[in-house]
Amino acid sequence: MTTLDTRTPQGAASLQASAGKPTIFVDGAAGTTGLGIRERLDRQDIVTVRSLADDKRKDAGAKRALMAEVDLVILCLPDDAARETVALIDGMGASAPKVLDASTAFRVAEGWTYGFPELTPDQAGAIGAARKVANPGCYPTGAVALLRPLVDAGLIPADYPVTINAVSGYSGGGKTMIASFEDGTAPAFELYGLGLAHKHLPETQRYANLSRRPIFVPSVGDFRQGMLVSIPLHLDTLPGKPKGGDLHAALAQRYAGSTYVSVMPLDNAAARGGRIEPEALNETNKLELYVFASETHRQAVLVARLDNLGKGASGAAVQNMRLMLGFPDGADLDRPAKSP
Repeated sequence: MTTLDTRTPQGAASLQASAGKPTIFVDGAAGTTGLGIRERLDRQDIVTVRSLADDKRKDAGAKRALMAEVDLVILCLPDDAARETVALIDGMGASAPKVLDASTAFRVAEGWTYGFPELTPDQAGAIGAARKVANPGCYPTGAVALLRPLVDAGLIPADYPVTINAVSGYSGGGKTMIASFEDGTAPAFELYGLGLAHKHLPETQRYANLSRRPIFVPSVGDFRQGMLVSIPLHLDTLPGKPKGGDLHAALAQRYAGSTYVSVMPLDNAAARGGRIEPEALNETNKLELYVFASETHRQAVLVARLDNLGKGASGAAVQNMRLMLGFPDGADLDRPAKSP
């Protein structure tokens, strides 16, 4: 990645020298998701990143002028600020760049493409052709990855009463939550979203192809990052009374050949030990899917494991950026290793 400040002659000269690279602007680069994006771009060095001076970040005119000079804008902003910036882009006409939004503002909005490339066999192509892409939420990434193939295969009816449980590290909760955990004032674990109206529900329902609104119960634990999303099922309530192996086969077929999504064998270490922890994929863009099943009790639990800051945020954004700019999918999107 090349970062340029074109207010100086040196910056202008560097811009001309790097003209072969696509140019992007990360709006909100100082936040958790933005920092993760920048670190992954440093590793790949395939784009030139333009930036605004600190005193110009809220200057609509300066932002519009910069956006007219880049190929893609990545928004890492709160919902209202993202809507304001998209309104600026919409008013730019032919000079408008492509936009990738990491907020929840446009995930179910008309005219936007959902940025989960593994959603269907043709979704990566749709993202590559899109001018507006909404990066998925971390919880929906796991839930949709588990549910969509099974609904498409008819193994889970669209109107099935789905319950989704999930636990995340505290880094996904924003500055206030992060501060409370890091200063020791937060509880070690808590459920939240108990008003049953979590902001991730609309995208989960839409992209899982569910006609009935699922129940979603998220939670947060005293660890920085990592995530488990779990969905319990009574197998005898499903059409055809499938076995756990049938669910596993449908998932394996959907994600066969995927770079980032792995369907783990039925006989895996977590199944043998009867437990699974959330942090194993931290700093990666990987997503692991599990089927834990008991034929004796005719029950199953589907589990997705991912890094809420990787495949759940920054890694997914860089994967989508690559598709939108015409780069091949499948690059190394893991975050650079931290110094010891």
